[in-house]
Amino acid sequence: MTRKVFWEDPYQTVLDTTVATVSGPDITLEATILFAFSGGQDSDEGTIGGHQVKVATRAGREIVYTLEDHHGLRPGDAVRVQIDWARRYRLMRLHFAAELVLELAVRALQGVERVGAHITPDKARIDFVWPQSVSPLLPAIEQEANAIIAADLPIVCAFDDPATERRYWEIAGFSRVPCGGTHVRSTAEVGPIRLKRNNIGRGKERIEIHPAA
Repeated sequence: MTRKVFWEDPYQTVLDTTVATVSGPDITLEATILFAFSGGQDSDEGTIGGHQVKVATRAGREIVYTLEDHHGLRPGDAVRVQIDWARRYRLMRLHFAAELVLELAVRALQGVERVGAHITPDKARIDFVWPQSVSPLLPAIEQEANAIIAADLPIVCAFDDPATERRYWEIAGFSRVPCGGTHVRSTAEVGPIRLKRNNIGRGKERIEIHPAA
């Protein structure tokens, strides 16, 4: 199983590792810093041995990377993995912004059910089953989220259960939440955010999270 270095150090941008398996354009690695789409967070973009990763896919607890058809890599080959750091950092910041807004929204909307989420480098969204507009609540949620961000609070990430790779993030005194994504070390790194409501119909509401600047 691939060692997931993006959990050990989400700020690492280059990794020297070894190809574990090859099946046509698909390969696995002994270790990786390239995150694959999970929990709504977009996959990283980057290269393996100089070859652009086209798709990163979760297969149970393994990660499969699809390269071009004739990449020429073989099991045991030494390769260098590099990620698009600017993109990863935007994802990390917006991912935690979405997690923070979700936690505050769940507290404000007692009994709300989350039905979707997507974090891209430009914005994040959270979808809920809710019978009415969330617009009246957004100013208070936005203000509280930005106050937590400005407080520069440390964010701890660790395993609940290493055997099943179940992870969480925690802000002491605020919340501890299951999550297997990549996160910044401090709330201040997120930067100010603004929220926007989007009615997606059929009793569903969407909160969009955007960088304020």
